[in-house]
Amino acid sequence: MEPRVCRARRVDTKKTCASGGPSPTSGARLPGYKVGMTSIQAGIAARGFTIRVLTVNIHKGLAFLSRRVVLPELREAVRTVHADLVFLQEVQGADTADAGNALDAAHYEFLADQVWPQYAYGRNAVYPRGHHGNALLSKYPITRYDNHDASVDGHEPRGLLHCVLQPPERSEPVHAICVHLGLREAHRERQLETLCSTIRCEVPDSQLLIVAGDFNDWRKRAHHRLAGCAGLQEVFVHAHGTAARTYPAGLPLLSLDRIYVRNAIAHAPIVLPRRPWSRLSDHAPLAAEILQ
Repeated sequence: MEPRVCRARRVDTKKTCASGGPSPTSGARLPGYKVGMTSIQAGIAARGFTIRVLTVNIHKGLAFLSRRVVLPELREAVRTVHADLVFLQEVQGADTADAGNALDAAHYEFLADQVWPQYAYGRNAVYPRGHHGNALLSKYPITRYDNHDASVDGHEPRGLLHCVLQPPERSEPVHAICVHLGLREAHRERQLETLCSTIRCEVPDSQLLIVAGDFNDWRKRAHHRLAGCAGLQEVFVHAHGTAARTYPAGLPLLSLDRIYVRNAIAHAPIVLPRRPWSRLSDHAPLAAEILQ
């Protein structure tokens, strides 16, 4: 698609890719920054490129149990992480029926306001009162984006939002793919193949790639698949030997959310504290500093 400019409104392009072939943030380091890093890696990181990422399923801006609108609290919580990239799932681009949840701006615009000058939105599910999908908020220029259709016919629409970023201090771009996979394992298998195909044809092997979002992969089968087809490594598995538990946020039992990377030398992942996040969504958010 054409290069993206700040505050573009909607992204509706859906296509399936054929098979084939110093950070601008300020503030304190993430807690647990040294996790998974050797002293050699830390020394390399001090001279290299660092990008801080956050992923969270925002449950359409509604509290998990009360269905209370929590977008203002959510915006404040997201800002405290000082992330360069924010991967969002279940973001409403419009909702004309729920007056209590209505905003002058789409939810991704409301969350990005004054902090993330660039954003992309991939509309997936459309219904009479509006639509929702995935979004990426970025402190770096977004030069290109595509929302790849990963839906299974007759079931809830799903998409893979692929953004190409160009940090000013880098000669090569950074690729970010925001993911929200289906609830059924057979559907996820097909969607993972779409993800693998997208990476094969759109992401050069040498360039930094970050894939994050809600994988709904409670049986943890995506790790082997993505390592084999795309060379992706999950940051919590690398640092701690297992994926982080994120669902339900109040008492996490299932490992549904992930951050995968390729061509990163180190990563320092954390699950963000239960408070205030368990009051803001049904998923606990994940954060990490990606070093190259």
